[in-house]
Formats: sequence, structure tokens, C-alpha cells
Amino acid sequence: MKWRLAFCLLAVSTAVGAVVTRADVDDGKYRIPPSAFPALVDMPGEGHGVLIAPKWVVTAAHAAPMQMQGMEDDVLIGGVARKVKRVVIYPGYKKLPEEIVTEALASGDLSQISAFLASSNDIALIELALPVTDITPMPLYRGNQEVGMTAELVGKGATGHGDKGQDPGSAHRTVLRRAFNVIDGADERYVWYRFDPPPSGLPLEGITGSGDSGGPLVIGDGSSQQLIGLASWSRYPPNHPFWKTWTPSRPFVEGLYGVIVYGVRVSSYVRWIESVMTKG
Repeated sequence: MKWRLAFCLLAVSTAVGAVVTRADVDDGKYRIPPSAFPALVDMPGEGHGVLIAPKWVVTAAHAAPMQMQGMEDDVLIGGVARKVKRVVIYPGYKKLPEEIVTEALASGDLSQISAFLASSNDIALIELALPVTDITPMPLYRGNQEVGMTAELVGKGATGHGDKGQDPGSAHRTVLRRAFNVIDGADERYVWYRFDPPPSGLPLEGITGSGDSGGPLVIGDGSSQQLIGLASWSRYPPNHPFWKTWTPSRPFVEGLYGVIVYGVRVSSYVRWIESVMTKG
């Protein structure tokens, strides 16, 4: 994920690296060419977004570095650098305070972090200086039946396998991978899914990892694809085996089987998205 502060929340990184995969499936089966997902947007350095209109990209708010750094950086769409006009952060977005992370790591209780992230509206829009005319934008999902759907996720961030977790030395901008997962739940802000181990996982079961924040979670195939989520954060449930051995003095391992990954629930923000784009 984009925030180093949220490293512990791929435990408690989407969505979110180049996708963390099953340990018993060849990595080549997860790899896809960039042309397989043309609406994917690469943020400067790491992180993603999705082209949803000729001049508009949607992403996770914490994955939009331009909100703090000005507009000097371009975004890449279809391998082409595109100038950014402005970034619009959802009014309910709250950046994770460093003091909460410091306190959580000192105590070994990360529940404060997950509670904070669950209450934040982690979504932003990026307006481009010029419309994109060579790539078809991705439609937004407008229903409320996400739970039970099998969704596809893609990303170029860090990777690894579910048995050992994300490789801590893996780059946050690698080759494009895709995986699938079943949406287990949804609330006002997020949809979420679990990284199930074999044999219960899907044939190409996987999750997003560090460097995938803002990346897409989609349903459908080909021209029927719709965007239902944006990689945001993750956590290990209280009964996960990881907690039996982990202490604040030990390195945090991300992406193990059983982790729960949260994606921004796009359907909850359609009205806001459309109002911002309409006002221009």
C-alpha cells in the first residue's frame, strides 16, 4: 500500500502488490499483459487508479500523492503520461494519524488502526488536463448486490505467496498480475474478501498487496466489466494464527492466507463521483 503507516494494516495491503498469489499455482498463470486492462492507471511511483470517464480517474484517496505534492507528476494510462489538472478528495477522507500507529505498535494491539480506517472514506477523483481518447473508460457498478460475487483484481505492486506472505523485498511496481476472489461482505464504505488457502480458494485466488492501493476490483468480462471496488487496506482477524507469534519487536508479515482485504465500495460513492464530474 501507499502509506508506510498502513503496512500493519494489510494485516489489520490493496488493494492494496503485483498481487499476492496461491503458493501452489505457477506465477505465470497470474501474469497478464498491460493490454488486458487498458483502463488501469499507474500513479507516480506506486499505486493505481481507474479511468472512468475521458477526463476522470478514480482512486483511493491515500494513493493520490498529488494531494500533497502539487501537480508536477503525471499519471500513466495505456503507457502514456497524462497531465493532471486537479485532485478532488472525498470530504469524509481522514488520513491515518502517525500517533495511532505508534501507539498500536507499542501496545501490540492494532485494532485501533483498523477501526480508524474502517471509518474513513478512502476515495478521490483525479481530473486530467486533457481527455483520454484512445482508451475506453470503465463503467461503475451501481447496484448493491456485491456480496457473493466473484471479482477480478489487478495490480503491479509487491507480490508473494499466501503461505509465507508478501515478499518484503519485492518492488512496489512490477509486472501486471490478476487474481480472483469472492466478496464476503459489504458496509457503507467498503466491500471485503478473504484470502482462502487451497483447496478452498479459487483456482487463481489472490489479493492485492503493497503498491496496489487504488487498484480495481471488477465484475464481468470484456466489455461487460464494471468497477465495484478500489484496493484500500486489510487486516488479520483476531483468531488468525499470525497473532499467536507476532510481537511489536518482530517484522510484520503481510499477505498470509486468511487476511481480509477491504476495497472502497464504489456503488456508495456514485452520486458524489457524478456530481464532481458534472461540475467539472
